[in-house]
Amino acid sequence: MTRARRHASALAEPLDLRLRACDQPGCAGEGLFRAPKARDRLNEYFWFCLEHVRVYNAAWDYYRGMSPHEIERQVRNDTVWQRPTWPLGPGGRRQRADDIDIDDPFEIFGEGERPRPESRTRDLPPEEQEALAILDLPPDVTLEDLKARYKILVKRHHPDANGGDRQAEERVKAINHAYSVLKKRLAA
Repeated sequence: MTRARRHASALAEPLDLRLRACDQPGCAGEGLFRAPKARDRLNEYFWFCLEHVRVYNAAWDYYRGMSPHEIERQVRNDTVWQRPTWPLGPGGRRQRADDIDIDDPFEIFGEGERPRPESRTRDLPPEEQEALAILDLPPDVTLEDLKARYKILVKRHHPDANGGDRQAEERVKAINHAYSVLKKRLAA
């Protein structure tokens, strides 16, 4: 039977045969409004008249019987539309520069102390001295070295790479300020 024929035959049926009765026991009203049967059967419905669907909706509590932990898990799952998620980074896990085994002859990725000529550092204003210390750079840094070090430190200490840590956020703010101070000096 074609779609048009089915539609035409449905229209030809007597009106009272196509109407649903309200699923509330003892109600003779039409079941025009659907309501889910249960939390685990959201695609199965009761059909109620307007009066009884209002009563059902007022009493419906999706989270009834769930522990706070289960509710939190459900809410978090709903925020990503029930899709799987995983941490950013290679292999689905976060990696820090310390976790990666690479040859680092210039200690670009390391946190080790570098010898600094104290005499040249003393000639700089205190704000620039502090910026050099934050970024762990020598006083004779070039703009290219400054940019490279800035990118490395921002990637390492960014809050998104550290699970939203507030201390990481403050560290990135300090790095940004130090970068702007030194960039201003080097660009002049």
